[in-house]
Amino acid sequence: MRHCRIIGLTLGFLGLALTAQGQAYHQYVDPMIGSEGLGRVFIGPSYPFGMVKPGPDCTSSPNSGWLAEPVPVTGFAQVHVSGTGGGPKYGNILLMPFSGALDKLDQAAHRESEDVALGYYRAVLVPSRIKVEITASHKVSFYRLTYPAKQAKALKIDAGFFLGEQPVPDAREAQQFVGSEIEVVSDTEIRGYSRIRGGWNNGGAYTVYFAAVFDAPVADFSTWKGTKLFPGQRAQVDSGEKTGALLHFKDGGPDSVKVKVGISFLSTAKARENIGAEIPGWDFGPVLGRLRSRWNALLGRVELDKTTPPDQQKLFYTSLYHTMLMPVNRTDENPLWTSAQPYYDDFYAIWDTFRSSNPLITLLAPKQEAEIVNSLINIYQHDGYLPDARSGNANGRTQGGSNAEVLIADAFVKKLPGIDYVQGLAAMLKDATVPPGGNEEQEGRGGLPEYNRLGYVPHGVPRAGNRTLDYAYDDFCIATVAKGQGQDAVYQRFRRQASNWQNLWRDGYRNHGATGFIMPRDAAGKWLDSIPYGTSNIQKPRFVYTPLMREYPWYVCHWCGFFYEATSWEYSLSVPHQVPVVIAKSGGNAAFQARLDTLFEKRYYNVANEPSFLTPSLYHWIGRPDLSSRRIRRIIADNFNTTHFGLPGNDDSGAMSSWLAFQLLGLYPNAGQSYYLLNAPLVRQSVLHQEGGKDFTITARNFSPTNVYITAARLNGKPFKQAWIEHRDIVRGGELVLEMGAQPSTWGTTILPPDGSKL
Repeated sequence: MRHCRIIGLTLGFLGLALTAQGQAYHQYVDPMIGSEGLGRVFIGPSYPFGMVKPGPDCTSSPNSGWLAEPVPVTGFAQVHVSGTGGGPKYGNILLMPFSGALDKLDQAAHRESEDVALGYYRAVLVPSRIKVEITASHKVSFYRLTYPAKQAKALKIDAGFFLGEQPVPDAREAQQFVGSEIEVVSDTEIRGYSRIRGGWNNGGAYTVYFAAVFDAPVADFSTWKGTKLFPGQRAQVDSGEKTGALLHFKDGGPDSVKVKVGISFLSTAKARENIGAEIPGWDFGPVLGRLRSRWNALLGRVELDKTTPPDQQKLFYTSLYHTMLMPVNRTDENPLWTSAQPYYDDFYAIWDTFRSSNPLITLLAPKQEAEIVNSLINIYQHDGYLPDARSGNANGRTQGGSNAEVLIADAFVKKLPGIDYVQGLAAMLKDATVPPGGNEEQEGRGGLPEYNRLGYVPHGVPRAGNRTLDYAYDDFCIATVAKGQGQDAVYQRFRRQASNWQNLWRDGYRNHGATGFIMPRDAAGKWLDSIPYGTSNIQKPRFVYTPLMREYPWYVCHWCGFFYEATSWEYSLSVPHQVPVVIAKSGGNAAFQARLDTLFEKRYYNVANEPSFLTPSLYHWIGRPDLSSRRIRRIIADNFNTTHFGLPGNDDSGAMSSWLAFQLLGLYPNAGQSYYLLNAPLVRQSVLHQEGGKDFTITARNFSPTNVYITAARLNGKPFKQAWIEHRDIVRGGELVLEMGAQPSTWGTTILPPDGSKL
């Protein structure tokens, strides 16, 4: 029988770290939310943006390592990602405790119980009854392995294991083994590395170096290469085969063995140095306490009203937690170049995170976001392009636009200091003007020559529809930064190009009562009512294309459709910089409201798809913020909860979670622009404790389950009639008081959100 529960204040003996406000916010985080179903979140311990993420790997299949019983645990690897779709990445340097002879490599076991909390993982393995406990620092995993009394204490260290292995060589999105090495340095230390390539981004080889040290001496050991064991042989050098070691610890002494595993992307010596720098001692509790202190400092940037129901707090703080697991801070661990700038990896992918994850980091941890943006610019300076995604120190894959441009613009309009915006604009212009030369899957803009010549990406170029939409928004972001820097010629060009999405808007095309859609168009300017089925050059079959069509994977490959992961019903509303133009082209306010109503009521809307993140708030632009609030509440009630299945789709490095966190507060950003939309909050009060020391409080008066509409607002005591607020007003500190009522009012109906077409 399997038990899995959240550990809270019962772990007081392990050290409860408190914030300045005296709150142990980590107790409200449940890493298991979204661990099953589509969420795919990582459940093990991690620092904020931490480099190591140790946790269970249940076979080599799952993206984040963990699966529920009855799937057995293969072992515990040190590097993982969180919430990702597509092919797995990482799962390197596997540890697995066992009892018995050193005569076989497979030591998989089932779990009798599992306990999971922020920064802490515990499992009891069966039939051995070995207890595994894990915590971590930024670059070091820390294990406490407790064996039954008088039972042999053994450990497997596998340098050849990785996630996503496939029997077909070079299978798309599968990781591929390159090499590994292992050495028993002494009776208390082992070093080695794992070299892997591929994975979701089809990246080149990356190397994870490790050093593992023990608080108990090894009595005997056997290393292996391939499938052959070599008793007593200290080293297995890299010859392109998988390597590892089986260890027996000396009999007698304590029943527990502590293991520290340092990780580096530079060398085994650096991995060993990381252990000494971050966890010099052997006391488990203080290490967990320091991890929780770091998290509490970040989670405590938002203080919810004490009357907030426990499940609501759990949803909110877990969402913050998920948002700040990635990208990964690998400063001083860059194997490709040396730089004084920060280095971040595992942007997985910016297409997913630019809309809400990065704006949430900007709001709560602006210094961290400045580091992230500087890292992106530094990658451009050395690799040639900004990444839209990056993992294993390699750019890739691009899903739509060159969306790092949105992050630069978002930082620029919110005036984040310490960023070289001149270099930022240069990086943006490289994306927009220089084709990546056949490397479109990894970086840059696919179909760029056609886009710049025609004003749209024509059908025949993969993902032509969403690429055109994304490029137009990216061009808006370029125009924003260029205007702020006084680069008028650049500003004028890209201001015009920000309207390029209209070149794929088919006026007069009707579907289910709505008018006008983003539709396929060929390079000659002809609208396509049908498009080719597959790639046959003989029969050339075609099928009718409609705004509800998802042509992949039945008609074309998954990445070859006109849109990526959505339909025209969704994407035709994904124009965040020119919403009033979309409204006008849809037939005006009444027609647009009917269009939105149809989208939701006929379930064409997909909350799990990032291009639709802003859609529930589009009612704001027709003066109906009450309808936005009503939709958002319904979406949350129907799709989010505190169970293992509590996320409606891939968390995508915190994208899904950050959307929820913003909506619970009653805020939602329009990324790359300087304001937040205001919706009815789902908590009575929240206080943003900002880095600059100024608090901003959002108070919902007359808050109740039936008072679900904002009827009036006051900002710092003055009437506030608009349903959006500028970032600078939050940063200055103060209080926004929202009067709640059971019926809509005229609040927010006259001063509409900004129109980017007037940039």
